[in-house]
Amino acid sequence: MPPNITATTGDTATTGASATPGKSGRKKKGRKARLLVLVLVLALIGGVAYGAYWSISTVRASFPQTTGTIKLDGLSGPVDVKRDGNGIPQIYASSDEDLFMAQGFVQAQDRFYEMDVRRHMTSGRLSEMFGKSQVENDEFLRTLGWHRIAKQEYDTKLSDSTKKYLRAYAKGVNAYLQGKNGKDISLEYAALGFTNDYKPEKWTPVDSVAWLKAMAWDLRGNMQDEIDRALMTSRLGPQQIQDLYPAYPYGRNKPIVQEGQYDELTKAFQQSGATGSTGSATGSTGGTTGSTGGTAGGTQGTTGGATASQGATGGATGSSQGTAGTTGSSASAGTGAGLTSQLGGLYKALDDLPTAVGVNGQGIGSNSWVVGGKYTISGKPLLANDPHLSASLPSVWYQMGLHCRTVSSKCQYDVAGYTFAGMPGVIIGHNAKIAWGLTNSGVDVTDLYLEKVSANGYLYDGKVRPFKTREETIKVAGGQDKTIVVRQTQDGMPLLSDRDDELVQVGKKATVNTAAPDRGDGYGIALRWTALDPGTTMDAVFALDKAADWEDFRAAAALFDVPSQNLIYASTDNHIGYTLPGRIPTRSAKDAGAVPAPGWDSKYRWTGFIEPDELPYEYDPKRGYIVTANQAVVDPEKYPYTLTTDWGYGTRSQRITDLIESKIKDGGKISTEDMRQMQLDNSSEIAKLLVPKLLKIDLDDPDVREAQKLLEGWDYTQDADSAAAAYFNAVWRNILKLAFGNKLPKEVRAKGQCLWVDKIDSTGPVDDDTKVRECGQRDGDQAQPDGGDRWFEVVRTLMEKPDSDWWKTPKSGTRPAAENRDQLFARALIDARWELTAKLGKDIDTWSWGRLHRLFLKNQTLGTEGPKVLQYLLNRGPWKLSGGEAAVNASGWNAAGGYDVVWVPSMRMVVNLADLDKSKWINLTGASGHAFNAHYTDQTGKWAKGELLPWSFSDKAVDKSTSDTLVLKP
Repeated sequence: MPPNITATTGDTATTGASATPGKSGRKKKGRKARLLVLVLVLALIGGVAYGAYWSISTVRASFPQTTGTIKLDGLSGPVDVKRDGNGIPQIYASSDEDLFMAQGFVQAQDRFYEMDVRRHMTSGRLSEMFGKSQVENDEFLRTLGWHRIAKQEYDTKLSDSTKKYLRAYAKGVNAYLQGKNGKDISLEYAALGFTNDYKPEKWTPVDSVAWLKAMAWDLRGNMQDEIDRALMTSRLGPQQIQDLYPAYPYGRNKPIVQEGQYDELTKAFQQSGATGSTGSATGSTGGTTGSTGGTAGGTQGTTGGATASQGATGGATGSSQGTAGTTGSSASAGTGAGLTSQLGGLYKALDDLPTAVGVNGQGIGSNSWVVGGKYTISGKPLLANDPHLSASLPSVWYQMGLHCRTVSSKCQYDVAGYTFAGMPGVIIGHNAKIAWGLTNSGVDVTDLYLEKVSANGYLYDGKVRPFKTREETIKVAGGQDKTIVVRQTQDGMPLLSDRDDELVQVGKKATVNTAAPDRGDGYGIALRWTALDPGTTMDAVFALDKAADWEDFRAAAALFDVPSQNLIYASTDNHIGYTLPGRIPTRSAKDAGAVPAPGWDSKYRWTGFIEPDELPYEYDPKRGYIVTANQAVVDPEKYPYTLTTDWGYGTRSQRITDLIESKIKDGGKISTEDMRQMQLDNSSEIAKLLVPKLLKIDLDDPDVREAQKLLEGWDYTQDADSAAAAYFNAVWRNILKLAFGNKLPKEVRAKGQCLWVDKIDSTGPVDDDTKVRECGQRDGDQAQPDGGDRWFEVVRTLMEKPDSDWWKTPKSGTRPAAENRDQLFARALIDARWELTAKLGKDIDTWSWGRLHRLFLKNQTLGTEGPKVLQYLLNRGPWKLSGGEAAVNASGWNAAGGYDVVWVPSMRMVVNLADLDKSKWINLTGASGHAFNAHYTDQTGKWAKGELLPWSFSDKAVDKSTSDTLVLKP
């Protein structure tokens, strides 16, 4: 991998009047060697496109000044920026506005190119940077209108103080940009300079707000599941689809909230048996009734899986209370080849969008848990968090501290943690009084609607309504501008199907039941999503950052509209808690939000939103700890609203719970180090279920038996050096492929997986058994079966049905057919043996999980689509990782696509509320976004080993850990 070179010594004037250089304070050992390597790299590519122009000075020109002084116009007083040995900044100021202005300046120093790409993504302007290849993405993003909504949010929803802080942040970013050209800002701009004349423009407050929309998009809930269930109807029947979306196992994997229930009399969630006061959720925007009117109705008890069915049946099945489906003109009736292709086209449009923080909605998960002082060595709470997101370079997170020299009404903040480059404040972390963590709740805040479209508009309750329309002009670097027309329903739903020509054509062929309107020119697809309404999440960020107690925390959470997150809480005065915030819709009894709904029937529109006081929470529960890891939030028997039909299935959360319980039994106490060790737990829960069965399978081939013996005595941990983990995961992948993957429609299978299958929707003779060749259409990291804990539950359920048709698979070459579970397991053991022989060699002593399970870090723009030379210069890796899918150490991989890592614990932290300076943290990469800076990936090696860095917070600790100090002066 390309080497890093050290950070600048502070010899570059940046902005304002003048800069006074100082020493960097960094060790110079190895600098000459690294520079020499870089010179050799550049020499090798000299004369080839970029090499002739990229000198050492070009590479280093954009490195930040980290010592000395810089004058910034707009500051009211001096600001100190203290960086530790990893380049992590702690900012000290005497007013809020100076603090956030300095934050904008410092983040731009380290990450402006990343910030610039993000704002072009959120505003649908990627083509201005990267040319015609991004036009279709821009069309889709303009149709969603993230930047427009963000502007409405800024203009009409956000508080005056929040807008003041956003303006101060933008002022700091623009102070950094002043007087700089592209190559002074980042190496990537030098590369772009060879192909177009793009120049960065000034930062605006709305650019920061819009990033929240991108984050919400990747954490949007079950939209992919809605599409997948509808796509599956082309090959699978209702019962088969229900088999693949089983009920949530409430009896085995506990929900987050275990104390309390909804009180019908007070219309609020009430906790029972807590040791502390509950507080209440306050806030002006969360949970108001929607424009469609009506009461907060909702459907009861539809949890676990949900099926899309053919015919007239819609709604959700698979709840712990039975079936909650209804009959009527359901969108799930609109299946068949036309609608299947239509939704497949929509998925392709979604899949092509750049990811913000996740894998386009798939595989998003996180761990967070808090242990009360009763069970800790220190006697005060410990809080851990590690969000699981796409692996990106630089990391999606940016670590920093924001400190008022004296906390007062003029300067209110003393907070440290993780934020996003481009946003003021801290998203996850702690202040002097409380700590908090986030995991994705997975609640359903999106619905797809089929719309009966005509030349005059769309059908709604028997009448044609005109669309709202607007024109959007997309500027294209090196090409012609393109103007598009965006259509929205009267209640603001964008017509996504306008953005794909295939959708227009195949919509003409969509089949529906007799209750649906005539298809005419076909059906469009519209999106209802809470993030397309202006909200107050930016207010919530600042409120969390200065919250002092549970009441403040709950009030701040009530402002957190989108994305809906699980928020955990701990305080220095020895309390712990959890709350579910978010603008969460209620639906009529007809609609569980599980499949696309008929847009022509108002009975399927949302009926309102759950009020903040109605949302589940816990405060100081008797058990003494709270675990959130994307499991169900609350038992549906205790709650009247359907939050989603697609929870994660609780594998990680229950494992964390078991680890905590095993530690505290017999009076045991938990330490910060114990919390770190729990984050690294590599146990495979599906292996515990399957390995005893796999070891009982009789095999004739001695080479396969040799591999099978690897599983004998294996402790089910997925360490990077484990041969047994490598073989088991290969067996698991082949079980999924043989039992399920080969039976799924091409729209959800991985690209390159081609099968001979029966025709569907054929008009030929009934005895025509001609096979057709169909190849998968999804990228490997998006395909099914992905092997996550939904599939754990699918297989667990089918283990008791050894003769199920799912276990049947045909012969392939010399590989035997299977007619039952054990025969399919034997086939998977065989196929896995020879798959790993091809990948790792015949000698099983050389096998290891880490050789298969590798992390590659790629620059998210030029590192993925740029010339090979650029990819070499900008990308890093591979790292061989421990962990796996649905393990606590969640280095995720998609079983349909391969073994490489596709999502990761994007950061890890453990907060010690007894002594905040004894807290620990780590980032996936480093503070810097500059490719050859010393802090580009300086944390990755430690992250891969599961190590954590010291996290200084007090003035004394920060001073002790400071390597560089930069003073910003008015």
